[in-house]
Amino acid sequence: MKKYITYAMTALFATIAVSIAAPDKEAIMAKEKAAWEAFKDKKADDFKKVVDKDIRAVYAEGISNMQKELDDMKKWDMKSFTFSDFDFFTDEPDVIVTTYTVKVEGTYDGKDNSGTYNAGSVWKKEGKNWLAIFHTNMKQAAATSQ
Repeated sequence: MKKYITYAMTALFATIAVSIAAPDKEAIMAKEKAAWEAFKDKKADDFKKVVDKDIRAVYAEGISNMQKELDDMKKWDMKSFTFSDFDFFTDEPDVIVTTYTVKVEGTYDGKDNSGTYNAGSVWKKEGKNWLAIFHTNMKQAAATSQ
């Protein structure tokens, strides 16, 4: 009996530890926004503080890594971005998956790239810091009438 109580208490404390370790919705959304803000403002050093050096990203245009992200940062002239429908989940104490919609106004390489994008990221806890290790966003397709 004592053994079962010990197992139950261990499971309870592990559950509490996991819930404490994961940031709340506002905190993880702030991290996501910090990455976007650094990108928008072309602040590579700030971007690197919230994005892992080994980031991988998937876009309609292709696959990206940190160097490509930094190169693309120079080509963007992002005026603004706004998040909506932000959500996240985790079933591991050191990994979080986010999904959201982001409305972007700006140009890429001189061409208008404004629109509404479906986006998502994977965040991994490295020591005390949460870093984005994967990101994707895709422009919403225009609705077609039938």
